[in-house]
Amino acid sequence: MRHPETASETLSKLGYRLTPQRLMILDAVEGADSHISAEEIYTKVRARYPHMNISTIYRTLELLKELGLVTETNLGDGRVRYHSIKNGHHHHLICHKCGEVFNIEEEILSPLWSEIKRKHNFKVDMKHLAFFGLCAKCRK
Repeated sequence: MRHPETASETLSKLGYRLTPQRLMILDAVEGADSHISAEEIYTKVRARYPHMNISTIYRTLELLKELGLVTETNLGDGRVRYHSIKNGHHHHLICHKCGEVFNIEEEILSPLWSEIKRKHNFKVDMKHLAFFGLCAKCRK
């Protein structure tokens, strides 16, 4: 049984060069414990490669997003953050008051997507979604 392709295998198969910069950016995104911003990627990569340019980070992230290898989302702090597809699909609950972020799995929203398709004949292609509200601690 063949394992799913890695992002670098996908890039290579599609004819994109596997430059050291691209590989370091991929490594930063795939190695992040949670969603990571372009600025955070820049900081990580510059520690190993001081000549990295922030525009290279943005161009590479845009390419990875177009190829479906990363998703981007705004978790309410004004920064776009990126997440590797290999880490799975999930959505977010974000507390307005304390800022805590809770991940929710795709399966929870599947009935909603099915109902939208049934009622409106519209197929939702939602990669990351953020719901804002108040967590249990902040509602007390």
